[in-house]
Amino acid sequence: MAIEHDYFGLLESGPDGSIFWSEHVELGDQSVTVDLTAPDQDDVSVDALDVAAALISALEDLDMAARNAMVNELSDRTSEVTEYILQQQEVLADGLDDLLVDISGDVQIDVIRSLQLMSMTILADEHGGTDPFAVLEYALDPDATDDVLLVNIGTDGAVLSVTSAE
Repeated sequence: MAIEHDYFGLLESGPDGSIFWSEHVELGDQSVTVDLTAPDQDDVSVDALDVAAALISALEDLDMAARNAMVNELSDRTSEVTEYILQQQEVLADGLDDLLVDISGDVQIDVIRSLQLMSMTILADEHGGTDPFAVLEYALDPDATDDVLLVNIGTDGAVLSVTSAE
């Protein structure tokens, strides 16, 4: 079976009934991998695909909201964002400055500004639920795939939480 959508085209299911779509989307001067997935195509509605297409089209605004959510976490010393930044400072030491796109003197803000949006995964079967509908993956160093921050997005495009991959 297959689902056809204006934005995604023909989404064919695999032998197990799952669907998967992947594309690279340009965001400024970087390319972001966008994946849409669902374990069972029967759990994916046209509304879910419409929301997914809207989120992809609004990726720049979504990125800004995610970064603002990270900034809001900085006031909590135990937040995953604060811990991530401290870890990056410890691991990279003097090499941190080489990864920063702007050095303003506020290392925490500079790290958040310098994070690269690596991917966006849309969990199409979570439409309308309480679990994340999309997950944005950020890394300071694109080669350090274990050192990432994940921003969980709801169906309405609101940031639900920011977590680390650990």
